Amino acid sequence: MPEICNSLEAFSQKMKPVTIDSSKKAIAGARLASVIADKNEARASAVRYSRSRDAFAIELRNGVELLVPRRLLQGLTEATPAEASRVVMVDKGGGLRWPALDVDLTVAGLASGIFGTKMWMSELGRAGGRQRSAARAAASRANGQHGGRPRKQPVSA
Repeated sequence: MPEICNSLEAFSQKMKPVTIDSSKKAIAGARLASVIADKNEARASAVRYSRSRDAFAIELRNGVELLVPRRLLQGLTEATPAEASRVVMVDKGGGLRWPALDVDLTVAGLASGIFGTKMWMSELGRAGGRQRSAARAAASRANGQHGGRPRKQPVSA
């Protein structure tokens, strides 16, 4: 169990000093990593909110355009169209930010189908699993006429 520090002095004594390598070699390595990331990661060149589609059109630097419905994005489901339209690109197009809503999403995540935290994505999946449709109801009835869901067979080792 972690020990709790009850005073600033005790806390500062437990802190370990952090060293930052600011050598020319480290700085050159960081710059190279930035150039590589800039070429290989999904980055936006433009973003706009379409009220008629209630979705964000994100144009990537490679010419691909993503259309992401607002209802899927964590932190934007309750936003008004005016609030949703106040989006800005950050990190050289690597992220999108809604300052008034305190919402930040990565473009690479959106391009990969990640619209929020793991908990948010889990809830989206759960909501999708609860959807009712005529086709799903018919399949369920047909499955029930065959005796229901098949029993799991024990796996022999």
